[in-house]
Amino acid sequence: MEGYIDSHQHFWRYQPEHYGWISAEMEVLQQDFLPNDLRKVSEGFGFAGSVAVQARQMETENYFLLELAGDNDFIKGIVGWIDLQQDDLESKLEPYREIPLMKGFRHIVQGESDPEFMLRAQFLRGIKLLATHNFTYDILIYSRQLPQVIKFLGKIPEQSLVLDHAGKPDIKSGEWESWVSKIKQVADYKHVHCKVSGLVTEADWDGWDKDQIQKYIQVLLDSFGVERLMFGSDWPVCKLAANYQEVYDLVSGMLSESEKQQVFRKTAVDFYQLD
Repeated sequence: MEGYIDSHQHFWRYQPEHYGWISAEMEVLQQDFLPNDLRKVSEGFGFAGSVAVQARQMETENYFLLELAGDNDFIKGIVGWIDLQQDDLESKLEPYREIPLMKGFRHIVQGESDPEFMLRAQFLRGIKLLATHNFTYDILIYSRQLPQVIKFLGKIPEQSLVLDHAGKPDIKSGEWESWVSKIKQVADYKHVHCKVSGLVTEADWDGWDKDQIQKYIQVLLDSFGVERLMFGSDWPVCKLAANYQEVYDLVSGMLSESEKQQVFRKTAVDFYQLD
């Protein structure tokens, strides 16, 4: 596969009742965002494809994204949603095994009120079933949930995992030492990858600067190495704080050409087994 891969972006046809997480202050997101829109903003950056990630916790989201992928061959993979705690999960996963574009699943753990959610026996059972079916799992949490993630990682050594948005450090409030310490512990688990994505929206949307964000990216480079890092724009959510060019430049400007080939392409291709 030639060209870069955007390992984390979203599509939707906006319906307020389906996207309750899009608050009033996120007015820029209260519209449709579809493949042609992504093509326009990513044009000229050398991208050959993307991984579309769920934005709704419903199985219809999977088929919505698959329909878009059927009409747009630059969508190379889909991270969908499924109820990982259902008793008949194994049979529910079977149809997805026949769909090559379905690469993995994600649960919006950041929205769960139970601090021990990821450690529930039924949830861990579901994660382990993903491994047996060769599906990946994207970890979406806030940085305050990193202690839970560290315990979780020790319980599922066989599963292919990626931490979305670097664990969402609270850049706006200056969170640093605690996040650095915990991200290094996460990186000690060699079966875990990390997405260099979503950082601008954890900063002050109107007041972040390059040096501030790149300080966090450097920790990721030092902790995971380029072999376990993949670039994700988090478009269109990134529009809350930055345009596609700015998000791209934040990461690409810190990498040599060979490192860029790894972070912007090879890690995602290998992790998601993209064709």
